[in-house]
Amino acid sequence: MIVRYRLFPVLFALAACRGNGEPGRQNQPDTRPAAPPLPTIAFLGTSLTSGLGLADPSRQAYPALIQQKLDSAGRRYRVVNAGVSGESSAGALGRIDWVLSRDSVAILVIETGANDALRAQSPDSVQGRIQAIIDHARALPAPPRIVLVGMEALPNLGAEYARRFRAIYPELARTNNLPLVPFLLAGVGGVDSLNQSDGIHPTAAGHRILADNIWPVLEPITR
Repeated sequence: MIVRYRLFPVLFALAACRGNGEPGRQNQPDTRPAAPPLPTIAFLGTSLTSGLGLADPSRQAYPALIQQKLDSAGRRYRVVNAGVSGESSAGALGRIDWVLSRDSVAILVIETGANDALRAQSPDSVQGRIQAIIDHARALPAPPRIVLVGMEALPNLGAEYARRFRAIYPELARTNNLPLVPFLLAGVGGVDSLNQSDGIHPTAAGHRILADNIWPVLEPITR
């Protein structure tokens, strides 16, 4: 019993040295500076952006694929998918301040209008609301760069409506000097094999094409 008690301080000392590495350093604070947060690219959009119907939108929706492209290119950005299913341009305008206040948004990608077209909303009204979104973003003390994503109306609404709706995006891009993705669904819209059973929302393969449509416009801004 006497031997056992005499070993206890020795064992305690060995355990302390093993756990702390160097005596006297365990209570010293870590003074290394924290890594600055990555700048954010926020994708403000509809169900086309959120990835409605995909098995895993966090990996398969086009914003996630853009994140992969950024990582592969060594561009240090964090992508935020701010797509909301069913949202109109009015809804996007209603939450733009919240989206921009959540993170340090360096680039804002605006994808809205598809649901307005499905509801045959006035093209002039849609254009006015997207302009207001742009104005809200540019009113910030440190405004983000903006990329505008074009959308088109379905042909069943008539040729004149389709023409007026299509003109919204190049006109806004020209007026505000914005880079423009001419049509998000180029190469995907109307292709059965690239769309889900509703004929509207792209499959995972379709989202890969959407990412390829956006990347050539977005990539130069991230350099």
